[in-house]
Amino acid sequence: MSAPPMSRAAARSGFIHRRRRGAELVLLLMSLAVGVGGYAAVGLGVDGEVPADIIGYGGWLAALVLACHLVIRWTAPYADPVLLPIVSALNGLGLAMIYRIDQANGGSLAAQQLTWMTVGVVLFIVVLLTLQDHRRLQAFTYTSGLAAIVLLLLPLMPGIGTEIRGARIWISVAGFSFQPGEVAKVLLVIAFAGYLVLHRDALALAGRRLLFIDLPRGRDLGPILGMWLISLGILVFQRDLGSSLLFFGLFLVMLYIATERPGWIVVGALMFLGGAALAYQLFGHVRTRVLVWLDPFGYDSGYQVIQAMYGMAWGGLVGRGWGLGDPMQTPVRESDFIVAALGEELGLTGVIAIILLYALVVERGLRTALVCRDAFGKLVASGLALVLALQVFVIIGGVTKLIPLTGLTTPFLSYGGSSLVANWVIIALLLRISDQARRPLPDFGTHGPGDDSGDDATQVVRMR
Repeated sequence: MSAPPMSRAAARSGFIHRRRRGAELVLLLMSLAVGVGGYAAVGLGVDGEVPADIIGYGGWLAALVLACHLVIRWTAPYADPVLLPIVSALNGLGLAMIYRIDQANGGSLAAQQLTWMTVGVVLFIVVLLTLQDHRRLQAFTYTSGLAAIVLLLLPLMPGIGTEIRGARIWISVAGFSFQPGEVAKVLLVIAFAGYLVLHRDALALAGRRLLFIDLPRGRDLGPILGMWLISLGILVFQRDLGSSLLFFGLFLVMLYIATERPGWIVVGALMFLGGAALAYQLFGHVRTRVLVWLDPFGYDSGYQVIQAMYGMAWGGLVGRGWGLGDPMQTPVRESDFIVAALGEELGLTGVIAIILLYALVVERGLRTALVCRDAFGKLVASGLALVLALQVFVIIGGVTKLIPLTGLTTPFLSYGGSSLVANWVIIALLLRISDQARRPLPDFGTHGPGDDSGDDATQVVRMR
């Protein structure tokens, strides 16, 4: 493969834009070893032998991630080389844990999850093939916002809305269940980014000064007030504490990134505390979550948290080993409490490794935002990375009793098709943005000695 072209400034400095696809392939092979190795270890721990379908399972998993690699190599050669291997490792660990649960209860959730992973990979490839420039999404700012609101309202419609474990966040059509909020979070990031790019100058204007912090003007509080009311609506009508926290936190942090005004964090924190106090006083399901968080042994609803804590305590530092624990004692172990099940079998060391993998995904997303050349791309990359960060914090914090328990899924680990598919689309968008951010700038012609009009800074100006 020929070397990538260099701009004049890059050639003078000796800097070479590297595609790093070879490094990505090596990391992918290591991630496959983690996923397939975990699958084999479950069989050895439970049955004393490697699963009979290990060749078919490993081959299909390898085909999926290698297809992603080839598409990236073809359509996004300068994309971040670390994101896909990390996601592959997390997805492989989740499949192994779900297979472990299947071995205990005779289910087939792992096969269904692999099918959903296939759907997610297909959409991942479709996004990379059809979206050549992420900036085209800015034209759909208000369309994305409207579509997100419609999706959030769908579970409330009679006939298709379904209530599961007390939360009305699912729709059921033709026997298939789907969680529209998982798609809505991607659309909301696009809508928030497009809106903030257009209005960030007005939103960044300072109002009153309080204790060295410039608060926003009262006339600019409309957007954050609207998002606050939407979050409360999700909490009241859908009884979904996790999504309410996720959407309001996402908008608040993106607003801060766009304006660089700490005053928005202060206002948002006060609104959050006020909303939390109001919800605690008025809604019994919120009050129950808080009371269980404070004293899980004092309430029947604390059984899930208690079993999760006992399971992780039994796992200890290095865990009982794949197939040697008893995760069936923990309710909802395949989705909400899969981290507790992993903690029992892999121990504190395994859980810390998983959290570090998530931290690397978020870091690569924020790094992409830093090097992105356009404001819209910066906000979209930041928002997508923050969606994953907030979701991981909320669910793992709830399982480990750091914060009150909510009903979100753990990205790429938990069983659930809508979550898995949406998260694969998030990674595709991050890779598309990182490809354009890391590409060498084009040269706009040949210039004579001493002429600096062809350097990178001038090229950026010309491109804008």
